[in-house]
Amino acid sequence: MRVEIDGAPPTAAALHQRALVNYGHFTSMQVRDGRVRGLDLHLHRLRTASTELFGTDLDPNRVRGYLRTALGADTSASVRVDVFMLPTAGVPSVMVTTRPPVDAPTDPQRLRTFVYQRTLAHLKHVGTFGQIYYGALAEREGFDEALFVGPAGAIFEGGITNIGFVERDQVVWPEGPMLAGVTMQLLDRVFPVYGVKTSHHVVQLSDVDYFSAVFVANSTGVAPVGQVDDRALSVDETAMELIRRAFRAIPWDTI
Repeated sequence: MRVEIDGAPPTAAALHQRALVNYGHFTSMQVRDGRVRGLDLHLHRLRTASTELFGTDLDPNRVRGYLRTALGADTSASVRVDVFMLPTAGVPSVMVTTRPPVDAPTDPQRLRTFVYQRTLAHLKHVGTFGQIYYGALAEREGFDEALFVGPAGAIFEGGITNIGFVERDQVVWPEGPMLAGVTMQLLDRVFPVYGVKTSHHVVQLSDVDYFSAVFVANSTGVAPVGQVDDRALSVDETAMELIRRAFRAIPWDTI
């Protein structure tokens, strides 16, 4: 793992604020050969969140420069870009962390539901206590990930994923408090090429059996869902292969 803050190795003083103050935002991406899917969306996410949380813009060219510096010779990696505002700084501070690359799981995922809604769910912020807590609880119960639902059973999002539902030639994304994930947005861009329509509306937990396939998506890729709580779901492999093809067709952007 490599960590850099504003293009330089971190000092103890630089890490002190980040260790004590849980206020900031981030984006995560998979980099291959110095390229990333949806770079424009990642940069837009960081800029708009900086404006909302700190009241100031974030120069996307700064971020790209820090990404190149942190990657160095490791042109393929899992990358996380955190943005904070230090008390004495006039511009946001950027921390880039790199780890070995990760691909999406291939086995059908088992999701455990919890009634939970992230604070400011439209932001990818660093307040991830609830996600970590429920994710760990799901794993202890033999599941792969948490799935967050409302008190009335409306599905929102996975702990670290968006969830999609395939209905004939259409993918339905849940409508509710959730993060508009970069991969979700990129799939919406390429789905029309494959004749797939997309829509956003409320999906109840009681309706999951209605769909021909359910899948989760994040920066690592897409994976089928084979179980929600104690309910086994059928996986339409034809539908899932179409989703995978669409994901593979997403273009890569040079950092």
